[in-house]
Amino acid sequence: MDVSEHNLTRDERRTRSRSIAEQLKAERAEVLINFCRVAGIEAYETPGQQASQEECLRDFCQIMVDYLAAGHFGLYQRIIDGQERRQHICTLAEELYPQIAKTTQLALDFNDKYEHEGEESFNEEFSEDLSTLGQALATRIELEDRLFKAMN
Repeated sequence: MDVSEHNLTRDERRTRSRSIAEQLKAERAEVLINFCRVAGIEAYETPGQQASQEECLRDFCQIMVDYLAAGHFGLYQRIIDGQERRQHICTLAEELYPQIAKTTQLALDFNDKYEHEGEESFNEEFSEDLSTLGQALATRIELEDRLFKAMN
């Protein structure tokens, strides 16, 4: 546990945990908005702003990787490093983390495959990969929400 974390009061640590969770939820919302853009759901387009599919895909991949990193380094690493003292949260995190790690790997594989792709990548395989990613993100959200609920 890092010294600065050790010197915080219980309330300060919990405030920090809530803040990390809120940041993660905000980044998650951005991922979902951009997922919808990539999937072609027009309701999420900003009026007057037309981005190419390639730009939408690049933006989505970047935002998704940022979200994954925020979860890993902001929340999960904190628990792994022993900075979370509530045993029920540590136990739940141990149970959930392998499933969350699978969603992380799937999302990173998608990113590696498509972040630099052009128009030719928008084919049936892309649609299948996007669908699989959407399912993984939905699973991840459910798992994270279980952890957030336990933290509150």
